[in-house]
Amino acid sequence: MYTPQDLKQILSSGLLSFPITDFDANGDFVPKTYADRLDWLAPYGATALFVAGGTGEFFSLTPEDYTQVVKIAVETCRGKVPVLAGAGGPTRTAIAYAQEAERLGAHGILLMPHYLTEASQDGLVAHVEAVCKSVKFGVVVYNRNVCKLNAQSLLTLAERCPNLIGFKDGVGEIENMVTIRRKLGNRFTYLGGLPTAEVYASAYKALGVPVYSSAVFNFIPKTAIEFYEAVRTDDFATTERLIDQFFLPYLDIRNKKAGYAVSIVKAGATLVGHTAGPVRAPLVDLNPQECEELGALIAKLGPQ
Repeated sequence: MYTPQDLKQILSSGLLSFPITDFDANGDFVPKTYADRLDWLAPYGATALFVAGGTGEFFSLTPEDYTQVVKIAVETCRGKVPVLAGAGGPTRTAIAYAQEAERLGAHGILLMPHYLTEASQDGLVAHVEAVCKSVKFGVVVYNRNVCKLNAQSLLTLAERCPNLIGFKDGVGEIENMVTIRRKLGNRFTYLGGLPTAEVYASAYKALGVPVYSSAVFNFIPKTAIEFYEAVRTDDFATTERLIDQFFLPYLDIRNKKAGYAVSIVKAGATLVGHTAGPVRAPLVDLNPQECEELGALIAKLGPQ
């Protein structure tokens, strides 16, 4: 079992990923193919996996689904790669998910937004603090949507919650990010978490945030690792080539409809022979023409 500080160190370098969750045609969870997916991705070298996260459709999982997803991930990845589970929703619900993930042997959680209700900074602090104090393992807070923490709130949480070890930014407000990095220093590990994070990776590295999570790792793992290594080593020729060749056209498809940030990843997995089934409502799947466009982009990258 990793201590929170162990987990912080692990998350401070390398590529992170969020496995998609397998459903059958009826939208029911499929344990076997999910375990197979984790086995397929493991050798490519992601530093940690965030299961039942946003790309894993946490928002649509039942509590029973959640238990199965985390349990299978922990068992499949034991000794290979650390597993963090998503947790979110109202404070008591988030606590229940966090405690379930800890019971099942996950190494930490990504604390996602509480959804819908707007909250003040002191309310957000109380929420994050309550979840952190309900568990012993490491917590990474996801700065996104209605959960937008500022530097002062994070300073307060840093003092009160020793197991809060990471800050993942999915907002992209540069001024706030610079302020947080300057005031918090090395207290947290900092993760880039904007959708299709590769597009922002070089800019975030310049801000002192060299690590990010890759959704496309789910279907082009070789290219995802290649891109990360290019960012890490300042290989601008490779990053610019892949952005022009793949990521900008990919964004054109992704941006056609709200929710496609998840749907396009599932479509990509199907196109490379590792289908995870459809998305669950309220998301919708890509249409055939969009899948054809995505398939042409993937083909240009070569074998994965």
